[in-house]
Amino acid sequence: MTVPRVRARTTRTEPLQDNPVPGHKRVLLAAPRGYCAGVDRAVITVEKALERYGAPVYVRKQIVHNLHVVRELEHKGAVFVDEVDDVPEGAHVVFSAHGVAPAVKDAAALRGLQAIDATCPLVSKVHREAVRFARDDYEILLIGHTGHEEVEGTAGEAPAHVTVVNSPEEADTVVVRDPARVVWLSQTTLSVDETMQTVRRLRERFPQLQDPPTDDICYATQNRQVAVKKMAPDCDLVLVVGSGNSSNTVRLAEVALQHGARVAQRIDDADEIRQEWLDGVATVGVTSGASVPEALVHGVLAALAAAGYADVSDVRTAEEDLVFSLPRELRTVSPGGRP
Repeated sequence: MTVPRVRARTTRTEPLQDNPVPGHKRVLLAAPRGYCAGVDRAVITVEKALERYGAPVYVRKQIVHNLHVVRELEHKGAVFVDEVDDVPEGAHVVFSAHGVAPAVKDAAALRGLQAIDATCPLVSKVHREAVRFARDDYEILLIGHTGHEEVEGTAGEAPAHVTVVNSPEEADTVVVRDPARVVWLSQTTLSVDETMQTVRRLRERFPQLQDPPTDDICYATQNRQVAVKKMAPDCDLVLVVGSGNSSNTVRLAEVALQHGARVAQRIDDADEIRQEWLDGVATVGVTSGASVPEALVHGVLAALAAAGYADVSDVRTAEEDLVFSLPRELRTVSPGGRP
């Protein structure tokens, strides 16, 4: 993994401009929004694999949780499968951005598959933390959602040491072997506020609970939530573009409601906007999950403009400039032989 550049992230502190004219229709457009570095890397990985090896290239699970991205890649020749057992022996298979358990990699190797790992490097970091703490015989309380691919992958690194904690309420009932040797880790796409609430309740029961070495909730998830928190109090309606199985997208809608938006609706695209949502609405907030192409946001803005919401103002709370290198199998080799 390489991280060539990280531009400093700054938070906007000045208040938003008041709606100048009663009844004036406007859009507040959150920034950052949309693709994060890990999603961008994963999508490009599938595209480059198709270019290099030809169709079909198989992908275990959805490469990222977005309906439109998956359909576009299918059109280019990607074949999405549930498990590596569904991939013909010897074929190329891409592991999704959410990561996989070691058992999945072993199963792929047994079938002679040519595996390309598109796991987000920030998810891989959490995997390494799980391995390290399990090696030191800590019990790992993994805050996340049971059944989510990322949680399954992380838990699979040390299944005998991991207990998944789904909510603050579960923090009150979880049982550990040794309260003196407990650490918490988390899924990277959670609500920051709810995760910290879960951690506080865990620490009330286990005062020696250790923190992860660095934040597990990724920079993109945090930045998108901060932008929504900033604009939500000024919004009658917040539209969150993204698919229903995208954890970070669903969290954005929840955050909008928790921080003052009257209504928040998740939509896959502009076709899902309902006219009754706009009745009596002066200010619409728009954001998108970390696996959403910007073209879908443009479609939403066009639909809103046609409904009279042509005044668009950015609400920017951070700058992002993070780039991950592609998996080594797909890096372009220079004439000198170096990637």
